[in-house]
Amino acid sequence: MIGLVEPAVSDLQVAGRILGALALGGLIGFEREMSNQPAGLRTHIAVALGAALFGIISVHGFDAYVQARADSNYQVDVTRVASQVVVAVGFLGGGAILKQGGSISGLTTAASLWVTCAVGLAAGVGSLVAAAITTAALLLALWGLRAPRERIRRKLSRVRGTVVVEMAPGADPADMLTALLALEDVTIRDLSVSHRGDTVRVQADLAGPTGTQLATVLAPIADRGDVVELDID
Repeated sequence: MIGLVEPAVSDLQVAGRILGALALGGLIGFEREMSNQPAGLRTHIAVALGAALFGIISVHGFDAYVQARADSNYQVDVTRVASQVVVAVGFLGGGAILKQGGSISGLTTAASLWVTCAVGLAAGVGSLVAAAITTAALLLALWGLRAPRERIRRKLSRVRGTVVVEMAPGADPADMLTALLALEDVTIRDLSVSHRGDTVRVQADLAGPTGTQLATVLAPIADRGDVVELDID
């Protein structure tokens, strides 16, 4: 017969851990909200609270069944629930990553959701100091490195853009592809051709050295007789 034991933590301690997860997740979410990210304050609070509760359940939800190994073959694996939470948050983070043409956005928000999950789990199992230090380090990286990142991008990053060319009815898109690939000072990262009735649309993702003026580079393309419209994004 399995003997019951007293809970390892009190209701007050559980409440403190959940409130700690709420506060720390809210701080991370507030930074994402101020950055106009799709996953903001509410999402990060929800992730932190859910992870904290799963952490509490994982470590203390089966206290009544804990006993000496020699007394029974029944064994509780306190890491099983937590490990599944780590896997599940990967799907949530994947939903925050968006691909637009040749660029990808949302990676930082996906990473912040992943860290928020870890912070919530840490708070749930009682490691509030570790959770607080991790939150402070993440906020320092998100806030403190924003200005240096922009300076690095302005000085060292490549110019990127997407050009959409609408061709005249009956025009051969192969000629346009050849013309785009022959452009100097830019690299074609992706090419696609779509047809809508008689309209042919060619889209290309471009990258060039710092200071490259894509409008100037694409001027010969815009002046072609088989081009109806050219847009640069």
